[in-house]
Amino acid sequence: MNSSDQPWLKSYPDDVPAEISTEQFENLLELFEHSCKQFPKQTAFINMGKSLTYQELDQKSLAFAAYLQQELGMQAGERIALMMPNVLQYPIALYGALRAGLVVVNVNPLYTPRELKHQLCDSEASAIVAVTNFGNSLQQVIKDTQVKHVILTSIGDQLAVHKRTLVNFVVKYVKKMVPKYNLPGAISMRRALTQGKTMAYQKPQLSGDDIAYLQYTGGTTGVAKGAMLTHRNVLANVIQVYYHFAPRTLLDQEHAVTPLPLYHIFANTVSMMFILYIGGKNLLITNPRDLNSFVNDLRKYPFTMIFGLNTLFNGLLNHAGFRQLDFSKARFTIAGGMATQKHIAEQWQELTQMPIIEGYGLTECSPVVAAGTHQQQAFIPSIGVPMPSTQIRVVDEEGNELDVGGVGELQIKGPQVMQGYWKQPEETANVITKDGWIKSGDIGRMDEQGYFFIEDRKKDMILVSGFNVFPSEIEEVATLHPSIVEAAAVGVPDDVSGERIRLFVVCNARVGREEIKKHCRKHLTGYKMPKDIVYREELPKTNVGKILRRELR
Repeated sequence: MNSSDQPWLKSYPDDVPAEISTEQFENLLELFEHSCKQFPKQTAFINMGKSLTYQELDQKSLAFAAYLQQELGMQAGERIALMMPNVLQYPIALYGALRAGLVVVNVNPLYTPRELKHQLCDSEASAIVAVTNFGNSLQQVIKDTQVKHVILTSIGDQLAVHKRTLVNFVVKYVKKMVPKYNLPGAISMRRALTQGKTMAYQKPQLSGDDIAYLQYTGGTTGVAKGAMLTHRNVLANVIQVYYHFAPRTLLDQEHAVTPLPLYHIFANTVSMMFILYIGGKNLLITNPRDLNSFVNDLRKYPFTMIFGLNTLFNGLLNHAGFRQLDFSKARFTIAGGMATQKHIAEQWQELTQMPIIEGYGLTECSPVVAAGTHQQQAFIPSIGVPMPSTQIRVVDEEGNELDVGGVGELQIKGPQVMQGYWKQPEETANVITKDGWIKSGDIGRMDEQGYFFIEDRKKDMILVSGFNVFPSEIEEVATLHPSIVEAAAVGVPDDVSGERIRLFVVCNARVGREEIKKHCRKHLTGYKMPKDIVYREELPKTNVGKILRRELR
Protein backbone atom coordinates (compact mmCIF):
# COMPACT_ATOMS: atom_id res chain seq x y z
CA MET A 1 0.00 0.00 0.00
CA ASN A 2 1.23 3.52 -0.67
CA SER A 3 0.04 7.00 0.14
CA SER A 4 -1.56 7.46 -3.28
CA ASP A 5 -4.15 4.87 -2.26
CA GLN A 6 -5.24 7.20 0.55
CA PRO A 7 -4.82 10.85 -0.49
CA TRP A 8 -5.98 12.07 2.93
CA LEU A 9 -2.77 10.66 4.44
CA LYS A 10 0.44 12.51 3.80
CA SER A 11 3.20 10.68 1.95
CA TYR A 12 5.54 8.69 4.14
CA PRO A 13 9.07 9.94 4.36
CA ASP A 14 11.83 7.43 5.01
CA ASP A 15 12.97 9.74 7.75
CA VAL A 16 10.64 11.27 10.29
CA PRO A 17 10.04 15.00 9.61
CA ALA A 18 11.37 17.48 12.14
CA GLU A 19 8.05 19.31 12.35
CA ILE A 20 4.39 18.34 12.13
CA SER A 21 1.23 20.30 11.41
CA THR A 22 -2.23 19.86 12.91
CA GLU A 23 -3.87 22.34 10.54
CA GLN A 24 -5.92 19.67 8.76
CA PHE A 25 -8.06 19.24 11.90
CA GLU A 26 -9.46 21.97 14.14
CA ASN A 27 -10.22 19.51 16.95
CA LEU A 28 -10.47 15.80 17.79
CA LEU A 29 -14.04 15.66 16.48
CA GLU A 30 -12.81 16.38 12.98
CA LEU A 31 -10.12 13.69 13.17
CA PHE A 32 -12.68 11.15 14.39
CA GLU A 33 -15.32 12.08 11.79
CA HIS A 34 -12.70 11.99 9.04
CA SER A 35 -11.66 8.42 9.90
CA CYS A 36 -15.29 7.27 10.08
CA LYS A 37 -15.93 8.75 6.64
CA GLN A 38 -12.75 7.22 5.14
CA PHE A 39 -13.22 3.69 6.51
CA PRO A 40 -16.99 3.20 7.13
CA LYS A 41 -17.18 -0.55 6.47
CA GLN A 42 -13.92 -1.49 8.14
CA THR A 43 -13.75 -2.81 11.67
CA ALA A 44 -12.70 -0.22 14.23
CA PHE A 45 -12.84 -2.29 17.44
CA ILE A 46 -13.29 -5.90 18.50
CA ASN A 47 -14.10 -7.00 22.04
CA MET A 48 -15.27 -10.38 23.33
CA GLY A 49 -15.85 -11.55 19.76
CA LYS A 50 -18.05 -8.57 18.82
CA SER A 51 -16.94 -6.18 16.05
CA LEU A 52 -17.81 -2.51 15.70
CA THR A 53 -17.25 -0.84 12.32
CA TYR A 54 -16.23 2.77 11.90
CA GLN A 55 -19.74 3.50 10.61
CA GLU A 56 -21.36 1.87 13.66
CA LEU A 57 -18.99 3.74 15.97
CA ASP A 58 -19.93 6.96 14.19
CA GLN A 59 -23.67 6.30 14.58
CA LYS A 60 -23.55 5.13 18.20
CA SER A 61 -21.29 7.94 19.41
CA LEU A 62 -23.49 10.46 17.59
CA ALA A 63 -26.59 9.06 19.33
CA PHE A 64 -24.81 9.27 22.67
CA ALA A 65 -23.72 12.86 22.01
CA ALA A 66 -27.30 13.83 21.09
CA TYR A 67 -28.62 12.21 24.28
CA LEU A 68 -26.11 14.09 26.44
CA GLN A 69 -27.06 17.37 24.77
CA GLN A 70 -30.81 17.01 24.44
CA GLU A 71 -31.99 14.74 27.24
CA LEU A 72 -29.43 15.64 29.90
CA GLY A 73 -28.94 19.23 28.76
CA MET A 74 -25.18 19.08 29.09
CA GLN A 75 -23.29 22.08 27.76
CA ALA A 76 -19.90 22.26 26.06
CA GLY A 77 -17.12 22.43 28.64
CA GLU A 78 -18.91 20.40 31.31
CA ARG A 79 -16.95 17.47 32.69
CA ILE A 80 -18.04 13.86 32.26
CA ALA A 81 -16.23 11.00 34.00
CA LEU A 82 -15.69 7.66 32.25
CA MET A 83 -15.13 4.71 34.59
CA MET A 84 -14.78 1.61 32.45
CA PRO A 85 -12.33 -1.12 31.48
CA ASN A 86 -11.62 -1.87 27.80
CA VAL A 87 -15.08 -2.62 26.44
CA LEU A 88 -16.81 -1.33 23.31
CA GLN A 89 -18.81 1.10 25.43
CA TYR A 90 -15.65 3.06 26.17
CA PRO A 91 -14.89 4.41 22.66
CA ILE A 92 -18.61 4.99 22.10
CA ALA A 93 -18.86 7.06 25.30
CA LEU A 94 -15.54 8.84 24.75
CA TYR A 95 -16.24 9.95 21.19
CA GLY A 96 -19.85 10.73 22.10
CA ALA A 97 -18.73 12.96 24.96
CA LEU A 98 -16.15 14.75 22.82
CA ARG A 99 -18.71 15.23 20.04
CA ALA A 100 -21.01 16.86 22.60
CA GLY A 101 -18.20 19.28 23.44
CA LEU A 102 -17.66 17.81 26.90
CA VAL A 103 -14.39 17.42 28.79
CA VAL A 104 -13.55 13.77 29.48
CA VAL A 105 -12.29 12.78 32.93
CA ASN A 106 -10.81 9.29 32.72
CA VAL A 107 -11.23 7.35 35.97
CA ASN A 108 -9.49 4.13 36.94
CA PRO A 109 -12.44 1.78 37.63
CA LEU A 110 -10.48 0.04 40.38
CA TYR A 111 -10.23 3.20 42.46
CA THR A 112 -11.35 2.98 46.05
CA PRO A 113 -14.21 5.28 47.11
CA ARG A 114 -11.67 7.70 48.63
CA GLU A 115 -9.74 8.00 45.36
CA LEU A 116 -12.92 8.23 43.28
CA LYS A 117 -14.39 10.96 45.47
CA HIS A 118 -11.32 13.16 45.10
CA GLN A 119 -11.32 12.92 41.31
CA LEU A 120 -15.04 13.57 40.92
CA CYS A 121 -15.00 16.48 43.36
CA ASP A 122 -11.85 18.09 42.00
CA SER A 123 -12.99 17.87 38.37
CA GLU A 124 -16.51 19.02 39.30
CA ALA A 125 -17.85 16.34 36.96
CA SER A 126 -21.59 16.64 36.43
CA ALA A 127 -22.02 13.19 34.83
CA ILE A 128 -20.39 9.79 34.94
CA VAL A 129 -20.54 6.72 32.71
CA ALA A 130 -19.63 3.62 34.70
CA VAL A 131 -19.74 -0.15 34.44
CA THR A 132 -22.16 -1.66 36.97
CA ASN A 133 -19.31 -3.60 38.62
CA PHE A 134 -18.26 -0.32 40.21
CA GLY A 135 -21.71 0.99 41.12
CA ASN A 136 -21.13 0.27 44.81
CA SER A 137 -18.02 2.48 44.96
CA LEU A 138 -19.93 5.26 43.21
CA GLN A 139 -22.88 4.90 45.59
CA GLN A 140 -20.60 5.50 48.57
CA VAL A 141 -19.40 8.91 47.37
CA ILE A 142 -21.91 10.37 44.94
CA LYS A 143 -23.78 12.42 47.56
CA ASP A 144 -20.55 14.33 48.24
CA THR A 145 -19.93 15.19 44.57
CA GLN A 146 -21.54 17.44 41.94
CA VAL A 147 -22.53 14.48 39.75
CA LYS A 148 -26.13 14.91 38.55
CA HIS A 149 -26.31 12.18 35.89
CA VAL A 150 -25.25 8.55 36.31
CA ILE A 151 -25.17 6.39 33.18
CA LEU A 152 -24.56 2.70 33.82
CA THR A 153 -23.63 -0.14 31.51
CA SER A 154 -23.00 -3.83 32.11
CA ILE A 155 -19.84 -5.47 30.75
CA GLY A 156 -21.60 -7.35 27.93
CA ASP A 157 -24.06 -4.65 26.85
CA GLN A 158 -22.62 -4.14 23.35
CA LEU A 159 -22.53 -7.85 22.52
CA ALA A 160 -25.12 -9.75 20.45
CA VAL A 161 -28.35 -10.42 22.40
CA HIS A 162 -27.70 -14.02 23.46
CA LYS A 163 -24.06 -13.45 24.34
CA ARG A 164 -24.93 -10.23 26.14
CA THR A 165 -27.41 -12.05 28.37
CA LEU A 166 -24.94 -14.84 29.07
CA VAL A 167 -21.94 -12.60 29.80
CA ASN A 168 -23.91 -10.26 32.06
CA PHE A 169 -25.41 -13.23 33.94
CA VAL A 170 -22.01 -14.88 34.47
CA VAL A 171 -20.34 -11.61 35.56
CA LYS A 172 -23.10 -10.80 38.04
CA TYR A 173 -24.28 -14.14 39.40
CA VAL A 174 -21.55 -16.71 38.73
CA LYS A 175 -18.39 -14.66 39.22
CA LYS A 176 -20.22 -12.27 41.59
CA MET A 177 -18.31 -9.29 40.22
CA VAL A 178 -21.16 -6.78 40.67
CA PRO A 179 -21.58 -5.84 44.36
CA LYS A 180 -25.02 -4.57 45.30
CA TYR A 181 -25.54 -0.87 44.78
CA ASN A 182 -28.32 1.69 45.01
CA LEU A 183 -28.15 4.58 42.56
CA PRO A 184 -31.67 5.99 42.16
CA GLY A 185 -32.24 7.70 38.85
CA ALA A 186 -29.32 5.99 37.12
CA ILE A 187 -29.73 5.76 33.34
CA SER A 188 -29.00 2.69 31.23
CA MET A 189 -26.44 3.42 28.52
CA ARG A 190 -28.30 1.07 26.16
CA ARG A 191 -31.44 3.11 26.69
CA ALA A 192 -29.50 6.36 26.19
CA LEU A 193 -28.19 5.09 22.84
CA THR A 194 -31.66 4.00 21.73
CA GLN A 195 -33.25 7.33 22.64
CA GLY A 196 -30.34 9.34 21.27
CA LYS A 197 -30.94 7.94 17.76
CA THR A 198 -34.13 9.99 17.54
CA MET A 199 -32.64 13.22 18.90
CA ALA A 200 -31.06 16.13 17.08
CA TYR A 201 -27.31 16.52 17.42
CA GLN A 202 -25.78 19.98 17.44
CA LYS A 203 -22.08 20.11 16.60
CA PRO A 204 -20.27 22.36 19.09
CA GLN A 205 -17.84 25.07 18.06
CA LEU A 206 -14.56 23.87 19.52
CA SER A 207 -11.11 25.32 19.00
CA GLY A 208 -7.81 23.54 19.43
CA ASP A 209 -7.34 25.38 22.73
CA ASP A 210 -10.48 23.90 24.32
CA ILE A 211 -9.85 21.20 26.91
CA ALA A 212 -10.50 17.65 25.70
CA TYR A 213 -9.34 15.70 28.77
CA LEU A 214 -8.70 16.27 32.43
CA GLN A 215 -6.20 13.45 32.82
CA TYR A 216 -5.35 12.90 36.47
CA THR A 217 -1.82 12.20 37.57
CA GLY A 218 -0.23 11.85 41.00
CA GLY A 219 1.18 14.88 42.75
CA THR A 220 4.11 15.30 45.09
CA THR A 221 1.62 16.43 47.72
CA GLY A 222 -0.18 13.10 47.44
CA VAL A 223 -3.21 14.70 45.78
CA ALA A 224 -3.88 13.76 42.16
CA LYS A 225 -3.95 16.73 39.78
CA GLY A 226 -5.87 17.05 36.52
CA ALA A 227 -3.60 17.74 33.55
CA MET A 228 -5.55 19.94 31.14
CA LEU A 229 -4.98 18.35 27.74
CA THR A 230 -6.47 20.40 24.93
CA HIS A 231 -7.79 19.16 21.60
CA ARG A 232 -4.62 20.49 19.98
CA ASN A 233 -2.38 18.75 22.55
CA VAL A 234 -3.86 15.33 21.83
CA LEU A 235 -4.18 15.94 18.09
CA ALA A 236 -0.53 16.92 17.92
CA ASN A 237 0.55 13.82 19.79
CA VAL A 238 -1.48 11.51 17.54
CA ILE A 239 0.09 13.08 14.46
CA GLN A 240 3.55 13.01 16.03
CA VAL A 241 3.17 9.28 16.75
CA TYR A 242 1.83 8.76 13.23
CA TYR A 243 4.85 10.34 11.56
CA HIS A 244 7.20 8.57 13.93
CA PHE A 245 5.80 5.07 13.33
CA ALA A 246 3.63 5.14 10.18
CA PRO A 247 6.34 3.99 7.74
CA ARG A 248 6.44 0.70 9.62
CA THR A 249 2.69 0.18 9.88
CA LEU A 250 0.22 -1.44 7.49
CA LEU A 251 -2.05 1.62 7.78
CA ASP A 252 -5.69 0.59 7.43
CA GLN A 253 -4.68 -3.09 7.30
CA GLU A 254 -3.13 -2.91 10.76
CA HIS A 255 -4.46 -5.42 13.31
CA ALA A 256 -3.54 -3.89 16.67
CA VAL A 257 -3.95 -5.37 20.15
CA THR A 258 -4.72 -3.08 23.10
CA PRO A 259 -4.45 -4.80 26.49
CA LEU A 260 -3.48 -1.61 28.34
CA PRO A 261 -6.42 0.33 29.86
CA LEU A 262 -7.87 3.06 27.69
CA TYR A 263 -8.36 5.28 30.73
CA HIS A 264 -4.53 5.50 30.83
CA ILE A 265 -3.29 8.27 28.52
CA PHE A 266 -0.69 6.08 26.76
CA ALA A 267 -3.29 3.56 25.58
CA ASN A 268 -5.80 6.34 24.92
CA THR A 269 -3.60 8.38 22.60
CA VAL A 270 -1.31 5.77 21.06
CA SER A 271 -3.31 2.53 21.07
CA MET A 272 -6.73 4.03 20.37
CA MET A 273 -6.41 7.45 18.70
CA PHE A 274 -3.40 6.57 16.53
CA ILE A 275 -4.91 3.32 15.25
CA LEU A 276 -8.19 5.12 14.55
CA TYR A 277 -6.26 7.82 12.66
CA ILE A 278 -4.75 5.26 10.27
CA GLY A 279 -8.02 3.31 9.94
CA GLY A 280 -6.75 0.15 11.62
CA LYS A 281 -8.52 -2.60 13.51
CA ASN A 282 -8.15 -2.69 17.30
CA LEU A 283 -8.66 -5.71 19.55
CA LEU A 284 -9.60 -4.48 23.05
CA ILE A 285 -8.65 -6.77 25.93
CA THR A 286 -10.98 -6.24 28.89
CA ASN A 287 -8.97 -8.12 31.51
CA PRO A 288 -5.34 -8.74 30.49
CA ARG A 289 -4.68 -10.40 33.85
CA ASP A 290 -6.83 -13.29 32.69
CA LEU A 291 -4.04 -14.63 30.50
CA ASN A 292 -5.99 -17.71 29.37
CA SER A 293 -8.78 -15.56 27.93
CA PHE A 294 -6.26 -13.05 26.53
CA VAL A 295 -4.30 -15.74 24.70
CA ASN A 296 -7.51 -17.28 23.41
CA ASP A 297 -8.46 -13.91 21.87
CA LEU A 298 -5.03 -13.64 20.24
CA ARG A 299 -5.36 -17.15 18.80
CA LYS A 300 -8.37 -16.01 16.74
CA TYR A 301 -6.90 -12.69 15.58
CA PRO A 302 -4.09 -12.24 12.99
CA PHE A 303 -2.42 -9.48 14.99
CA THR A 304 0.29 -7.33 13.43
CA MET A 305 1.07 -4.95 16.30
CA ILE A 306 0.81 -5.15 20.09
CA PHE A 307 0.93 -2.36 22.64
CA GLY A 308 2.16 -3.31 26.08
CA LEU A 309 4.61 -2.95 28.92
CA ASN A 310 7.23 -5.02 30.70
CA THR A 311 4.84 -6.64 33.23
CA LEU A 312 2.55 -7.85 30.47
CA PHE A 313 5.36 -9.15 28.25
CA ASN A 314 6.77 -11.12 31.17
CA GLY A 315 3.38 -12.66 31.95
CA LEU A 316 2.77 -13.70 28.35
CA LEU A 317 6.27 -15.15 27.95
CA ASN A 318 5.56 -17.41 30.91
CA HIS A 319 2.22 -18.60 29.49
CA ALA A 320 2.47 -21.90 27.61
CA GLY A 321 -0.45 -21.05 25.31
CA PHE A 322 1.12 -17.78 24.21
CA ARG A 323 4.33 -19.54 23.20
CA GLN A 324 2.30 -21.70 20.79
CA LEU A 325 0.62 -18.84 18.91
CA ASP A 326 1.16 -18.05 15.24
CA PHE A 327 3.35 -14.94 15.07
CA SER A 328 3.74 -14.95 11.28
CA LYS A 329 1.74 -11.72 10.82
CA ALA A 330 3.32 -9.92 13.79
CA ARG A 331 5.53 -6.96 12.89
CA PHE A 332 6.42 -4.89 15.95
CA THR A 333 5.57 -4.05 19.55
CA ILE A 334 5.27 -0.58 21.07
CA ALA A 335 6.01 -0.36 24.79
CA GLY A 336 5.38 2.49 27.19
CA GLY A 337 4.46 3.29 30.76
CA MET A 338 7.57 1.79 32.34
CA ALA A 339 11.09 0.73 31.39
CA THR A 340 11.31 -2.58 29.52
CA GLN A 341 13.95 -4.92 30.89
CA LYS A 342 16.56 -5.98 28.34
CA HIS A 343 16.29 -9.73 29.02
CA ILE A 344 12.49 -9.59 28.69
CA ALA A 345 12.77 -7.70 25.38
CA GLU A 346 15.28 -10.20 24.03
CA GLN A 347 13.14 -13.22 24.99
CA TRP A 348 10.08 -11.50 23.46
CA GLN A 349 11.80 -10.88 20.14
CA GLU A 350 13.28 -14.37 20.01
CA LEU A 351 9.81 -15.89 20.42
CA THR A 352 7.62 -13.48 18.45
CA GLN A 353 10.16 -12.02 15.98
CA MET A 354 8.76 -8.60 16.99
CA PRO A 355 11.23 -6.03 18.25
CA ILE A 356 10.03 -3.95 21.18
CA ILE A 357 10.24 -0.24 20.38
CA GLU A 358 10.05 1.71 23.60
CA GLY A 359 8.50 5.11 24.10
CA TYR A 360 8.71 7.67 26.89
CA GLY A 361 6.22 10.24 27.98
CA LEU A 362 4.36 12.09 30.70
CA THR A 363 0.65 12.45 31.32
CA GLU A 364 1.34 16.18 31.06
CA CYS A 365 2.60 15.65 27.47
CA SER A 366 -0.44 13.81 26.12
CA PRO A 367 1.78 11.63 26.70
CA VAL A 368 4.51 10.75 24.13
CA VAL A 369 7.76 12.71 24.19
CA ALA A 370 10.28 10.31 22.66
CA ALA A 371 10.53 6.79 21.24
CA GLY A 372 12.78 4.41 19.35
CA THR A 373 12.67 4.81 15.58
CA HIS A 374 10.45 2.92 13.14
CA GLN A 375 13.59 1.49 11.48
CA GLN A 376 14.62 -0.21 14.74
CA GLN A 377 15.24 -3.95 14.35
CA ALA A 378 16.10 -4.84 17.95
CA PHE A 379 15.48 -3.53 21.45
CA ILE A 380 17.58 -0.56 22.56
CA PRO A 381 17.67 0.28 26.30
CA SER A 382 16.98 3.94 25.56
CA ILE A 383 13.88 6.12 25.48
CA GLY A 384 14.82 6.91 21.88
CA VAL A 385 14.72 10.23 20.08
CA PRO A 386 12.28 13.16 20.42
CA MET A 387 8.96 13.11 18.59
CA PRO A 388 8.65 15.53 15.64
CA SER A 389 8.15 19.14 16.81
CA THR A 390 9.50 18.15 20.23
CA GLN A 391 12.57 19.48 21.98
CA ILE A 392 14.26 17.78 24.93
CA ARG A 393 17.05 19.39 26.89
CA VAL A 394 19.14 18.26 29.86
CA VAL A 395 19.67 20.88 32.58
CA ASP A 396 21.57 21.09 35.86
CA GLU A 397 20.16 22.21 39.23
CA GLU A 398 20.43 25.87 38.20
CA GLY A 399 18.63 25.29 34.89
CA ASN A 400 21.74 25.52 32.72
CA GLU A 401 21.66 23.34 29.61
CA LEU A 402 24.21 20.53 29.65
CA ASP A 403 26.30 19.21 26.79
CA VAL A 404 26.15 15.72 25.26
CA GLY A 405 26.71 13.11 27.97
CA GLY A 406 25.86 15.49 30.82
CA VAL A 407 23.44 14.07 33.38
CA GLY A 408 20.59 16.30 34.59
CA GLU A 409 16.84 16.81 34.54
CA LEU A 410 15.03 16.29 31.24
CA GLN A 411 12.83 19.21 30.19
CA ILE A 412 10.44 19.12 27.25
CA LYS A 413 8.87 21.63 24.90
CA GLY A 414 6.34 20.84 22.16
CA PRO A 415 2.71 21.17 21.02
CA GLN A 416 1.71 18.17 23.16
CA VAL A 417 2.59 19.89 26.47
CA MET A 418 -0.50 20.45 28.62
CA GLN A 419 -2.16 23.78 29.24
CA GLY A 420 -1.54 23.34 32.98
CA TYR A 421 -3.05 21.67 36.03
CA TRP A 422 -6.77 22.12 36.60
CA LYS A 423 -7.34 24.79 39.29
CA GLN A 424 -3.68 24.55 40.33
CA PRO A 425 -1.88 27.71 39.11
CA GLU A 426 0.96 27.36 41.63
CA GLU A 427 1.61 23.71 40.74
CA THR A 428 1.49 24.68 37.05
CA ALA A 429 4.05 27.44 37.59
CA ASN A 430 6.28 24.99 39.46
CA VAL A 431 6.40 22.53 36.57
CA ILE A 432 6.21 24.75 33.43
CA THR A 433 8.86 27.41 32.96
CA LYS A 434 7.99 30.90 31.71
CA ASP A 435 9.38 30.04 28.28
CA GLY A 436 7.27 26.87 27.96
CA TRP A 437 9.57 24.03 29.05
CA ILE A 438 7.98 21.38 31.25
CA LYS A 439 10.11 19.81 33.97
CA SER A 440 9.89 16.03 33.74
CA GLY A 441 11.39 15.21 37.12
CA ASP A 442 13.42 12.51 35.36
CA ILE A 443 17.20 12.52 35.40
CA GLY A 444 18.75 11.59 32.06
CA ARG A 445 21.37 12.23 29.41
CA MET A 446 21.76 12.36 25.63
CA ASP A 447 24.44 10.44 23.73
CA GLU A 448 26.34 11.47 20.60
CA GLN A 449 23.68 9.95 18.30
CA GLY A 450 20.89 12.01 19.87
CA TYR A 451 19.39 9.11 21.83
CA PHE A 452 18.14 9.86 25.34
CA PHE A 453 18.55 7.67 28.41
CA ILE A 454 16.85 7.80 31.81
CA GLU A 455 19.31 7.50 34.69
CA ASP A 456 17.14 8.17 37.72
CA ARG A 457 14.16 10.11 38.95
CA LYS A 458 14.35 13.46 40.64
CA LYS A 459 10.87 13.00 42.03
CA ASP A 460 10.09 10.49 44.75
CA MET A 461 7.50 9.01 42.40
CA ILE A 462 7.33 5.21 42.25
CA LEU A 463 6.53 3.57 38.91
CA VAL A 464 4.55 0.32 39.30
CA SER A 465 3.65 -1.45 36.05
CA GLY A 466 3.43 1.88 34.24
CA PHE A 467 1.34 3.64 36.89
CA ASN A 468 2.63 6.62 38.86
CA VAL A 469 2.47 6.16 42.62
CA PHE A 470 3.42 9.02 44.90
CA PRO A 471 4.76 7.99 48.29
CA SER A 472 3.02 10.76 50.20
CA GLU A 473 -0.36 9.22 49.37
CA ILE A 474 0.73 5.80 50.66
CA GLU A 475 2.18 7.40 53.78
CA GLU A 476 -0.99 9.40 54.45
CA VAL A 477 -3.11 6.26 54.23
CA ALA A 478 -0.71 4.23 56.39
CA THR A 479 -0.70 6.80 59.20
CA LEU A 480 -4.49 6.69 59.38
CA HIS A 481 -3.93 3.42 61.26
CA PRO A 482 -3.96 4.23 64.99
CA SER A 483 -0.81 2.19 65.68
CA ILE A 484 1.35 3.79 62.95
CA VAL A 485 3.08 6.97 64.07
CA GLU A 486 5.22 7.59 60.99
CA ALA A 487 5.54 6.04 57.55
CA ALA A 488 7.72 6.36 54.49
CA ALA A 489 7.16 4.67 51.13
CA VAL A 490 9.87 4.06 48.53
CA GLY A 491 10.16 2.11 45.29
CA VAL A 492 12.53 -0.83 45.07
CA PRO A 493 13.45 -2.79 41.92
CA ASP A 494 11.10 -5.61 40.94
CA ASP A 495 11.61 -8.10 38.10
CA VAL A 496 7.93 -8.09 37.15
CA SER A 497 6.48 -4.64 37.84
CA GLY A 498 9.66 -2.57 37.44
CA GLU A 499 9.29 -1.28 40.97
CA ARG A 500 7.33 -2.43 44.00
CA ILE A 501 6.39 -0.38 47.05
CA ARG A 502 8.28 -0.83 50.30
CA LEU A 503 6.68 0.82 53.33
CA PHE A 504 8.75 1.73 56.39
CA VAL A 505 6.68 2.23 59.56
CA VAL A 506 7.25 3.44 63.10
CA CYS A 507 4.58 2.06 65.43
CA ASN A 508 3.44 2.86 68.96
CA ALA A 509 1.88 -0.56 69.44
CA ARG A 510 2.32 -4.02 68.01
CA VAL A 511 0.64 -4.39 64.62
CA GLY A 512 1.20 -7.20 62.12
CA ARG A 513 2.16 -6.80 58.47
CA GLU A 514 -1.10 -8.38 57.26
CA GLU A 515 -3.14 -5.96 59.36
CA ILE A 516 -1.26 -3.02 57.85
CA LYS A 517 -1.85 -4.36 54.34
CA LYS A 518 -5.53 -4.95 55.10
CA HIS A 519 -5.82 -1.36 56.33
CA CYS A 520 -4.12 0.01 53.19
CA ARG A 521 -6.30 -2.12 50.94
CA LYS A 522 -9.39 -0.24 52.17
CA HIS A 523 -8.04 3.04 50.82
CA LEU A 524 -5.71 2.19 47.94
CA THR A 525 -6.20 0.52 44.58
CA GLY A 526 -4.14 -2.60 43.91
CA TYR A 527 -1.06 -1.16 42.18
CA LYS A 528 -0.57 1.35 45.05
CA MET A 529 -0.44 -1.39 47.69
CA PRO A 530 2.82 -1.77 49.64
CA LYS A 531 4.29 -5.22 49.02
CA ASP A 532 7.01 -5.03 51.72
CA ILE A 533 6.51 -3.74 55.27
CA VAL A 534 9.64 -2.82 57.24
CA TYR A 535 9.52 -1.84 60.93
CA ARG A 536 11.84 0.90 62.21
CA GLU A 537 12.46 2.53 65.56
CA GLU A 538 12.81 5.85 63.76
CA LEU A 539 13.05 7.20 60.22
CA PRO A 540 16.01 9.21 58.87
CA LYS A 541 15.19 12.92 58.66
CA THR A 542 16.70 16.25 57.65
CA ASN A 543 17.41 18.96 60.22
CA VAL A 544 13.94 20.36 59.67
CA GLY A 545 12.29 16.97 60.11
CA LYS A 546 11.70 15.95 56.48
CA ILE A 547 11.91 12.19 55.96
CA LEU A 548 14.88 11.20 53.82
CA ARG A 549 13.39 8.65 51.44
CA ARG A 550 16.64 8.54 49.49
CA GLU A 551 18.45 7.04 52.51
CA LEU A 552 15.72 4.42 52.90
CA ARG A 553 16.06 3.48 49.25
